Amino acid sequence: MQDKHVIENVWIDLQDGTRLAARIWLPADAHARPAPAILEYIPYRKRDGTRARDEPMHGYFAAHGYAAVRVDMRGSGDSDGLMADEYLALEQDDALEVIAWIARQPWCNGALGMMGKSWGGFNALQVAARRPAALKAIITVCSTDDRYADDIHFKGGCLLNDNLWWGSIMLAYQGRPPDPALVGDGWRQAWLQRLDQMPLFPALWMAHPWRDAYWQHGSVCEDWSAIECPVFAVGGWADSYTNAVFRLLAHLKVPTQGLIGPWAHIYPQDAVPGPAIGFLQEALQWWDRWLKPDAAPTVSPAALRIWLETSRSPATTHLHSPGRWIAEAAWPSRNVQMQTWYLGQGTLVAARPQAASITVCTPQGHGIAAGEWMGTGVPGESPADQRLDDGWATVFDSAPLSAPLVILGMPELVLELESDKPVAYLCARLSEVLPDGAATRCSYTVFNLAQRDGTATPTPLEPQRRYTVRIALDACAHECAPGSRIRVSLATTYWPLVWPAPEHATLTVQSGASALHLPVRKAVGHEIAVAPFAAPERGPATPVEVMRDSSIERSATYDLARDEWTYVTEGLGGLFGEGVLRLTEIDTSVEHNLRRQLTVRGKDPLSARYTITQSYRMGRPGWKIDIETALHMRADATHFHLDGTLTARENGSEVRQRRWQETLPRLLF
Repeated sequence: MQDKHVIENVWIDLQDGTRLAARIWLPADAHARPAPAILEYIPYRKRDGTRARDEPMHGYFAAHGYAAVRVDMRGSGDSDGLMADEYLALEQDDALEVIAWIARQPWCNGALGMMGKSWGGFNALQVAARRPAALKAIITVCSTDDRYADDIHFKGGCLLNDNLWWGSIMLAYQGRPPDPALVGDGWRQAWLQRLDQMPLFPALWMAHPWRDAYWQHGSVCEDWSAIECPVFAVGGWADSYTNAVFRLLAHLKVPTQGLIGPWAHIYPQDAVPGPAIGFLQEALQWWDRWLKPDAAPTVSPAALRIWLETSRSPATTHLHSPGRWIAEAAWPSRNVQMQTWYLGQGTLVAARPQAASITVCTPQGHGIAAGEWMGTGVPGESPADQRLDDGWATVFDSAPLSAPLVILGMPELVLELESDKPVAYLCARLSEVLPDGAATRCSYTVFNLAQRDGTATPTPLEPQRRYTVRIALDACAHECAPGSRIRVSLATTYWPLVWPAPEHATLTVQSGASALHLPVRKAVGHEIAVAPFAAPERGPATPVEVMRDSSIERSATYDLARDEWTYVTEGLGGLFGEGVLRLTEIDTSVEHNLRRQLTVRGKDPLSARYTITQSYRMGRPGWKIDIETALHMRADATHFHLDGTLTARENGSEVRQRRWQETLPRLLF
């Protein structure tokens, strides 16, 4: 490893006069020997928000001969301007200017890579589709090619309750001011301008419940050919963005690598559940291959490396996922074939059973064992024993398996059904039922049946009319053990993951005409060898004092008198288990607290209520910032109602209070 030099802040001047703030790690000899550069471009504050994550990663790249550049997007962190929404065209335009600026610097040899997780993974794909000349390759982690199908707002045309959670967090994140130590006297005016112009983020996204031009923008699946540089796509089974890895491999025409581990929404060198891997070494091999043309290729010959999860008892917390690494030469894979299992009366069988009508109608509390939509590596977020929900669902079980069954890819259901309501949801779960009866969820999906003919043009169901619908479940890689059974569970609700449909619906499914198509990986005579991953390496950590450990609580309770389910999560000190931190280099402390409460009753979808309260505190002696938010959501048969407040304080004195009241039409959701 080489010595490195860190530049705490550099201003990047854009053509319209906006300044973007950057933190840069350089190899010590970069001015004498210009290096390739790696850009991470996100709104989460380089100065204090992601400092603890940035330092060991970007410092590692610099120590291995790369210039690493971490930029705050317009309107975030210490950068100028305002950020009106996520993934705007202006965000991409700015990135093109940033890339051109980096390529011109005397310490850069003109070749760049771009990488990021989540938001940074999204815009790495989006910027690659803009084809800047200097961008030679990207790494996209926990991201998606389709903003409508696989992001935090909607799933299967159903409103994810994480839409409100994420929108609440964005209010607090964007409510943070620039740091006066870098920005100077103008910090306060810039802060107040941000507060005054901030939209109610959840309402922005709920205003687009169908796949319209809003979501098509920034979805690279609209034009795969636009991406002309190599792509390394990374996901995790405990995360919610893994479907995109399979689609990118199937559709991109450029060199593409896929890597899927057991991980949550975390970079794989720090990942939970384990095993974590030496991901920074993997990234270096990728960068060497595409940013250093003279380097010998060391990238894996497999197109896709996957952690195949093996049979395990259900638990809401997993520190380690049992399994093994497998590889595929390409995706779609010749080793995977669809196997058909027909839905009978409580059975899942290979031969088509006699036709029968089967009722599916679940109480609004069904889904309490779902876990979180997106795993972040904190305790209690994984799906619980599915028997908790299966008692209310309509289930179909296979006979005990006589041999291991490896599922790899996206299972599909083809159902012949009818509904008694014009808007109805279907939740489908695929589980492995162990010999002791415990049920481990392998895959699932939710689907708004009004979108049966397309996500852009929903139409109401005609009650009692029979429809044939095809529904894809989330991708998975799971080996069911001999003696286990496969279970399909069908329901009409999935609380608290998705907001209920406007009416309590009953579906009638036709057995015999309905089937599960399971992607089964056959035994491979000559497996592609997966080279063992190295142990995680990192650069030196940024100095941090943990002032208080975090506390995370998660509970579901049932009020027998009110027939009401209440789901509560509370994170004190840090949303993702980091605790209250003091970043000693900049003498800045950070504390983030958030509480969610979701309630719903029996068979009344209009009883659903959702409240989020949050506080974010940051600062140092003489400069203390407090942000408090409160959001509440309810719905009637025709409209959603959102109420919100944000209060900002400086050194204990209120400087701004924002109030929002939004009413949005329910357009077939």
